[in-house]
Amino acid sequence: MFGLLWGLVVVLAAFWLLGFSLHIAGGLIHLLLVLAIAVAVYNFAMNRDARQ
Repeated sequence: MFGLLWGLVVVLAAFWLLGFSLHIAGGLIHLLLVLAIAVAVYNFAMNRDARQ
């Protein structure tokens, strides 16, 4: 599951850069990227708490 999440972050980052450079749906892709990063940080924090 963790690898899938990071894969999603990488794909969204690539689409965000593409949209930012070509001005194609940049706002939507930016929003999805921020959402993916928030989920990644939340997942990292939850995994860290579970290990301790």
